[in-house]
Amino acid sequence: MKLQEIVTFLDTYLEIQNSSDAAWNGLQFEGKPDINTIAFAVDAGVEVFQKAVKQNADMLIVHHGLFLKIINPSIIGWQKKRIDILYQNDISLYGAHLPLDRHKIVGNNAQLLRIFGAEPEQLFGSLGKEAVGWQGNLPVAQPREDVVLKLNKKLGIFSTALLFGSSVVQSIAVCSGSGGYGHFFEAQRRGVDMYITGEPIDIYQSAKDSHMNVVFAGHHATETLGVKALAQVLEKQFGVSMVYIDAPTGL
Repeated sequence: MKLQEIVTFLDTYLEIQNSSDAAWNGLQFEGKPDINTIAFAVDAGVEVFQKAVKQNADMLIVHHGLFLKIINPSIIGWQKKRIDILYQNDISLYGAHLPLDRHKIVGNNAQLLRIFGAEPEQLFGSLGKEAVGWQGNLPVAQPREDVVLKLNKKLGIFSTALLFGSSVVQSIAVCSGSGGYGHFFEAQRRGVDMYITGEPIDIYQSAKDSHMNVVFAGHHATETLGVKALAQVLEKQFGVSMVYIDAPTGL
């Protein structure tokens, strides 16, 4: 399969042109023109690149790519050393940050909701001119402890749960990665039964006083689902081999 066909499909499917992202999205390094094996990972970096080489990957697709718009784009020093791994092994790198958070089918947040049998119904988590999260409803209300257990089992984690709200959960708002204070208070205003995000923030007293259920499940862990779902789409679309590179950060 040709690299350019895959890139064109990804650009369109993920709607990368419709994102006011702080990260650069799309093809970040061009390798060989023919693709037989695609590797997927959450983060770009030396560890992941070396594992991609061992998997004989021709292309690597990540959520967190190499380039942010606020950082000097010069390929020097430590940036050159990791780019050299891609160059020497002719591996293409494609990054999709916010487009992979907000996608209604394969996005991190849509996939988080589907852990509980919910579907993304309403955009959530305003970030500038766009929203990156989703809100949805469970088909049947579940005890809040069961929801947390399902999340922990699916992601292979021990989340931090502040269970100060309703004992049963039906409406959930999710924002993978770093939700921040703004998204917590947005979930509070919406009156959802539970808010799930990645990175913890110091809202213990606010959650307690406002009777909110809040779960912090880890930045990395909450963003493993999107690339895995995207891999299934590409496998069906192009029939090439797919591998997932696990490189947990503990964050």
